[in-house]
Amino acid sequence: MSPIPHLATNFLKPTVAICCLSTLLFFTGNASAQKTAKPVLHGKHWVAVTGKPLAATAGAMTFTRGGNAVDAACAMLAATSTMWDTLGWGGETQALIYNPQTGEVKGINALGVAPTGATAEFFHDKGMVYPPEYGPLAAVTPGTPGGLMVMLAEYGKLSLAEVLAPAMQMAEGYPIEGVQADNIERRRDVISQWSYSKDVFLPHADEDDRDKRAAPVAGETFRQSDLHATLKKLVATEAQALAEGKSRKQAIYAAYDRFYRGDIAEEIVRSSSEYGGLITMDDLDKWQVYIEDPVMTNYKGIDVYKLTTWVQGPVMLQALNILEKIDLKSMGYNSARYIHTIYQAMNLAFADRDFYYGDPYVPPEEPISGLLSKKYADQRRQQINPQKNNAETRPGDPYPFQNDENPFLELLKNWSPIPQAAEAEGAEGFQQAGVTDRDEEFLAGTTSIQAADAEGWVVSITPSGGWIPAFIAGDTGIGLSQRMQSFVLTESMNPFNVVQPGQRPRATLTPSIALKDGKPMMAFSVQGGDTQDQNLLQFFLNMVEFGMNVQQAAEAPNFTSFQMQSSFGAHSAEPGRLAVSPMVPEWVRGQLDEMGYDVEAGKRPYSPITAIYFDAENGTMWGGASDYGDDYGVAW
Repeated sequence: MSPIPHLATNFLKPTVAICCLSTLLFFTGNASAQKTAKPVLHGKHWVAVTGKPLAATAGAMTFTRGGNAVDAACAMLAATSTMWDTLGWGGETQALIYNPQTGEVKGINALGVAPTGATAEFFHDKGMVYPPEYGPLAAVTPGTPGGLMVMLAEYGKLSLAEVLAPAMQMAEGYPIEGVQADNIERRRDVISQWSYSKDVFLPHADEDDRDKRAAPVAGETFRQSDLHATLKKLVATEAQALAEGKSRKQAIYAAYDRFYRGDIAEEIVRSSSEYGGLITMDDLDKWQVYIEDPVMTNYKGIDVYKLTTWVQGPVMLQALNILEKIDLKSMGYNSARYIHTIYQAMNLAFADRDFYYGDPYVPPEEPISGLLSKKYADQRRQQINPQKNNAETRPGDPYPFQNDENPFLELLKNWSPIPQAAEAEGAEGFQQAGVTDRDEEFLAGTTSIQAADAEGWVVSITPSGGWIPAFIAGDTGIGLSQRMQSFVLTESMNPFNVVQPGQRPRATLTPSIALKDGKPMMAFSVQGGDTQDQNLLQFFLNMVEFGMNVQQAAEAPNFTSFQMQSSFGAHSAEPGRLAVSPMVPEWVRGQLDEMGYDVEAGKRPYSPITAIYFDAENGTMWGGASDYGDDYGVAW
């Protein structure tokens, strides 16, 4: 089978004004005058922003080698995977790329599929209500290596060897950060189940002294010799192909073939099977990266692009459609009325996600045209109660808005906002509970990557999967994905996302690109699980409605809803739970309590955002990254 990727062608006017002088927080006057903890990054030639400083440096190094934004993004992807920044090499990659040569935005679908034997019956027979959270049975086929190589081959300028050089140096040994080192130590009991993972992550393990620290310590040189050997194999295969007279693109695809059809694939299959995994050589051979058309909506003259229903990206577009006819600015930033309105719009969109989103390459066909219809948004907007939270928000029926009939009306009628499976006996135990709690699920789960250059290339990526505690596949050094847990096992929850071999799980990962007048306006994405399109929606509105610059918008205090069904673990839901920043005044929280919310003020109610804004007037780029966490950017 050729590795060449498949080209898919595919209100509520408030009656009571809320006083919001203090609710505007520090955005009360001219937003452009407000101070931020981090400075805006200004660049004329290029900008590279991602979840770790070392990885941002890898992007900068790649730009200085003459690479474009795609090359730099791939280098950052390789570096963050090597650093286990909530992902590993065997995870999945989701990207949007603006091509200045065509003026088009294209999507990269490098999400793995369920392997042979992964059926609802298989997991039910093991007493499971959902697929497990970690281990070989949680793994879909690796996607990140294929996604990186396809992006690089199709849109980059440099060789695979040049792009992988920083990651290969890191695999030989880099000074590990304290946060990650401590994360490994916390997961040591899970990691110890698998010899290959133990050898990599727990270099100081001592069976005679269980109290001794097994993980590396902050600043210690963390070495991954097996991963380095695997990356060397890919680079050597590329070099051999070039020596044989193959083109740059053909040489990169030769490396692709070795990973998915050669000795690397064989070791992934062998080692996974050793511990009960299901991935076969045929699964790896048939899997492919799709270069596809993203979905888009226009919000007040701005075209916002997202990947389609195999991730949650259309949620943000649905919410924007609902909100477009509401005067949000007059409500005041983070007033009770504003928070309530955004929360309700998100609830409606996420309820549709929980029932209608799934893999568009596998039947049944998702009703995406109806879901993104402005008339459907008009109907959904009328369902918002301006005074009270609706804890029973349900999916709508988008089919009439695409001149079709809904084949799942009976399932829709019996659908529950709180998953019935999560209430089933044993739903806690089989999940291997304790690896992540619900707050971790919502706030963790990926890194984010933004890159742009003076030629006009723009890239936004949210890679994930294969996070710690990862099952490492034999001597490949590749940590496999845990994305299988995002499937459901019953049609009653979501008929579009029931696990079957060859299907992609509906993931949370959601890069974003916005254009104005056909030119890039911003690229933005965020870490997190089910919080992602919640945070990105608020970031976008911060800039468009409240005039914040990119750094102000990245630092602004977002809020998080837990009302939608989690995409992880036991897929639980907590209607009405609302996490806000302590900067939201107590009297505003009190108003929200009266509106039916269970409000909590926490230190970190949202996830860190990375973004690039394009200053059309001056022909420059503005980079932004949240003021907590490790997110970092470099510009020139």
